[in-house]
Amino acid sequence: MFRTKPGRRHRGAALALLAAATLVVSLTGCSADTVTPGEAREQAPADGKAGTGGRFGAAAPDAVDCAKAKCIALTFDAGPGEDTPELLDILKEKQVHATFFLLGQKHVLRYPQVVKRISDEGHEVANHTWTHQILTDLDAAEVRDELSRTQDAIAKITGKKPTLMRPPQGRTDDTVSDVSRELGLSQVLWSITAKDYSTEDTALIRQRVLDQAHGDGIILLHDIYGGTVPAVPGIIDELKRRGYTFVTVPQLIAPGKAEPGTVYRPEKDD
Repeated sequence: MFRTKPGRRHRGAALALLAAATLVVSLTGCSADTVTPGEAREQAPADGKAGTGGRFGAAAPDAVDCAKAKCIALTFDAGPGEDTPELLDILKEKQVHATFFLLGQKHVLRYPQVVKRISDEGHEVANHTWTHQILTDLDAAEVRDELSRTQDAIAKITGKKPTLMRPPQGRTDDTVSDVSRELGLSQVLWSITAKDYSTEDTALIRQRVLDQAHGDGIILLHDIYGGTVPAVPGIIDELKRRGYTFVTVPQLIAPGKAEPGTVYRPEKDD
């Protein structure tokens, strides 16, 4: 059975910060650069190779070909937080890799050992800005500051800068795309959301994800809310039963390679 954790981590400011994170994305001025995972694979050079698997040992596949496999990417925003180690334990047990879009100021700086563990265990470490400001409300210098400070903080811990970022609320425009390109960052949106900012009901979070699941999908969850991490085992088990293979975002588009500045957004099934 799924149980809801107490809401000890819910803070009004945090909810206000992220409450709109799963609104319908409205892209401005960059639709020509929007690419689906399937399109990224099709545009790859003919001699490209499928993305490699993770680092959990022999049980993990050496490569995943998402042109053939029924792939889905599990992603987590706005961490790390106090529940992230538990989440990492679950992912390790389930032999699943995820993509973590990390916040800089109050998360990367607060939990550097967790950031290192995310990287060491083969998950994709990505950028979710420094303070979760809406990037389309900022000028180019401010966007650059939001992204580059998180890049530097993550690199100091892991030894490498991320190549992926997710704009808060999925809001992007030409300025955000230009700065992202300058910093070597691709933009990754999503197609499946549990709206876990609005509920601690673990069973509901799980069901919302399962109801929306589709091939080449990208799942958006937050590992900072009390009901989310307990929902993950059930999500993984059921989607595996349905024949899905869990991959990181780079694996999802391989042999394509995420291009800086480009927006990657899956298409929902009809």
